Amino acid sequence: MRTKISKRGQVSVPSEVRKKLQIGPDTQLEWVVEGNTARVIPLPSDPVKIFRGSGKKGAVKRLLKERRLDRRRENGS
Repeated sequence: MRTKISKRGQVSVPSEVRKKLQIGPDTQLEWVVEGNTARVIPLPSDPVKIFRGSGKKGAVKRLLKERRLDRRRENGS
């Protein structure tokens, strides 16, 4: 797909791309320049949502267990 840059430096995102990447009017885009190439990355409105489910299974339980042990050591229990 090709688009043109307007005189004001604006770029239109093709409808197919907007639908596929769920890009709406308030979506922020990150521009990354790598050599002679530019990548455009849509940023989610909820950045925490990206990482949900990406960690190792049981990581939260292990972290909470470590924190409880740390508190016990600090309190001398």
